[in-house]
Amino acid sequence: MKLKSWTYCVLGVVTVCTIILGATLGLGLAKTFDTKNSEQFTQITQALPTKILDINGELITEFTSEEKRDIITIYEIPQHMLDALITREDRIFYEHSGFNVIAIFRAVVGQVLHISWGGGSTLTQQIAGTLYCDRKDMSVKRKLKELWWAVQMERRYSKNEILEIYLNKIYFGGGTYGVNAASKYYFGHSAREITPAESAILVIQLSNPAFYNPFEHPNIAKERQKYVLDSMVAEGYITQEQSESSYDDYWLNFDYNRTDTSAFFMREDKAPWFSEYVRRELGNMIYGDSDIYSSGFTVNTTGNLSHLRAATDIMEKAIVNANKQYQDELKYKRRYALGTYIPMSEFCILLFNLKALKMSNQRSHTQTINNFTTNLTPIIDMFSILCGIEDLKVGIINRATQMAQDKAKETTVEGTLINIENDTGYITAIVGGSKFDASNQFIRATQARVQPGSSIKPLYYSAALDTKKFTAATNLVDAPYEFTSPDGSPYLPNNYGGGWHGNVLLWRALALSLNIPALKVLEGVGFERGINRMVDLLGISDKELPSRGFVPGYPIGLGTCSVRPVEMARAYAVFANGGKAIEPTAIRTVEDRNGNIIINNDQKVRDNILNPKQVISPENAFLMTEIMKSSVTIGTLRYGAAMRSIDPNLTGSKFTFVDKQTGKKFDMPVSGKTGTTQNWGDAWAIGYTPYYTCAVWFGFDTPGKSMGMGMTGSSLSGPPWGDFMMFAHKDLPYKEFPFPEGKVHKATVCAETGEWPVKGCPSVVTLWFMEGTGASRKCSLHADVEAQEIMLDRIIDGATITGTDFESAIGDDSELELDLDFLGDLEDDNSKKKRGTKKSDNPLINNNDNGLFEGSENMFLD
Repeated sequence: MKLKSWTYCVLGVVTVCTIILGATLGLGLAKTFDTKNSEQFTQITQALPTKILDINGELITEFTSEEKRDIITIYEIPQHMLDALITREDRIFYEHSGFNVIAIFRAVVGQVLHISWGGGSTLTQQIAGTLYCDRKDMSVKRKLKELWWAVQMERRYSKNEILEIYLNKIYFGGGTYGVNAASKYYFGHSAREITPAESAILVIQLSNPAFYNPFEHPNIAKERQKYVLDSMVAEGYITQEQSESSYDDYWLNFDYNRTDTSAFFMREDKAPWFSEYVRRELGNMIYGDSDIYSSGFTVNTTGNLSHLRAATDIMEKAIVNANKQYQDELKYKRRYALGTYIPMSEFCILLFNLKALKMSNQRSHTQTINNFTTNLTPIIDMFSILCGIEDLKVGIINRATQMAQDKAKETTVEGTLINIENDTGYITAIVGGSKFDASNQFIRATQARVQPGSSIKPLYYSAALDTKKFTAATNLVDAPYEFTSPDGSPYLPNNYGGGWHGNVLLWRALALSLNIPALKVLEGVGFERGINRMVDLLGISDKELPSRGFVPGYPIGLGTCSVRPVEMARAYAVFANGGKAIEPTAIRTVEDRNGNIIINNDQKVRDNILNPKQVISPENAFLMTEIMKSSVTIGTLRYGAAMRSIDPNLTGSKFTFVDKQTGKKFDMPVSGKTGTTQNWGDAWAIGYTPYYTCAVWFGFDTPGKSMGMGMTGSSLSGPPWGDFMMFAHKDLPYKEFPFPEGKVHKATVCAETGEWPVKGCPSVVTLWFMEGTGASRKCSLHADVEAQEIMLDRIIDGATITGTDFESAIGDDSELELDLDFLGDLEDDNSKKKRGTKKSDNPLINNNDNGLFEGSENMFLD
């Protein structure tokens, strides 16, 4: 009985196990059968890059980020690359069926004993795990899933097909996927030209690309590379001579100065600043599972490659020039300080024992860092490579270099440019700074929040015109003046250079960027109304406003708030666009890999044009444009618009063009304004035509630093602004700014008082006014002059009637001579009087000897 019971138990257990095993096998076979029927796992979706096109359809760049991948067939890859891979990763690749039992057992034992005996995955398992599993998951479940998929791949593909998939999909470090992209990144050429030594460098990246990177750890990379080459020789793939020759050639031509930079920053990009801005905007627009680096989007942008190239070239030269000027001035100041002030300061510090103020230590520290990075770093760097002292390079040299770079940023003048199409808001060009690279990606045109200085003035001048208390002819006084701030404290501003102009009309005060008249305008408008107009034109949201420094008070009138260059460009573009709102944009449409439009900003732009939002009235925009034209002709933007800013020997304007159809010259209408902050820390030039608005800014990334008195918006920012605008308009026909019919009128006024001119006004000016505004009386300043001229005219008329040459008498400037001959004629005159004189028949001639003057006097009194 006991035997029977035991037998039944065993049979029961076996039966249960059989059922479980059968079910498991059944499910596995079913899954295999489903897989075999559908072959879904063979439909490997290739990651396609996102193409960035300019407004004319030209390719700017492609976004691939980490998945920098160039597909290549196995037949194009040199055999020694395949041999290096098999030697390093899977020597029995052509013999197994997707897995290696011995390797798996070795890996398991190594994990248990905490000994590194190598991995247990075959090449097939590695690519299966990459394609169908999360290789960051170190669980047993993931390994079993990887194994299952490896078997399926071996069943479906040939060995060469698996190798081809592997070499196009696997990660090789540096942000590159696939052997072809990796070869271009590490060696500068395609995998078709790869050498045995280069093949060895690539295959060692597979296990730890950070540790074996030749640019960061050349000595470690050398060691592992040599091991792979020796293994290839041992396996008979290459000869010893080929190994040594290839190894020596590689390191003989190796660039030891190159650092490890992601392939994303080494991609071909014709306009990296603009591309980066588009990438960020695109990232905010794409939601869900779509990936801008692998989904194969086509992005049609607003950028114009010709504008982008010109802007980059102009700004690179201008930034170099700005830094040269700054460094020259800095050197001069240092020499002056070293020779004059520092010795005196050191004497006082020693005399009064003020150790905390001792400056020689700071000077020594700065000189030490400069000498170390300039003179010692290259020597120590080479010594560390030759002697294999990796910690010396990584721990000291790289750290010292980084310190020097951080220090340099504090004294580096940066610049930015943004150009906008007025009626659409299309951004045709962006330059975000000096050179775009991994350490410099701050797009100052759209990210920097800097003070606008005097370039903010037109924004509240616009509000002043709407009050109708101010016109272009309003007479203002430019003289020292003490303002009283809202808190009761005095505010005493000054003009650039410290000069004063006395009475000046509003249009001229803005053109010359005079501070006292500007603040009187702001005072007349009211702080709240002025700030509201600034914010409306800039397009700043209520959410951001508290952090921007728009505090009611006089300093806001001189630009003590913070703005972005793109916002300033937007504000001026509203003036150019007849007061209608525009929104700067860089993306027109986005298409998926099948050509379907999934984002359509063009439609929004068309809707805005058909149903515009009026920020300011058309007449206000027109009047401000007319006023700001003077900044280009006589004001602070004059130098930047002149050809002499390119070459002192040139004459004329950068805005003089030739019509292609008629061959006649014409001057493109242009308006704008410059701006310089009180400490010369920010320099602006913003100007616009009927086509485009361009803003240029120079300054430091570190707020509060001064570039020096010579670095102003007029001298520093104006010339590159003018150069770019000249290029952007060279093939465009003449065009006028929008004109508000029936809402403005033109009038001539006295250039000094802004009143109706009288005959005595020495000069007049023709200005535009809103309907219902303008001069209200005759010029009072020159009325007396007019009366004097009337008197003079009457005297001359009287002299003409009496036959006296009065004009020649008045105009006689001959030398005075003493003539006493008249004394001899006195007797003759007396005798004539005794005999009597005949009365003239001409009643207009008085017989009195002084008749002429009497007659003239009587005429004046009339």
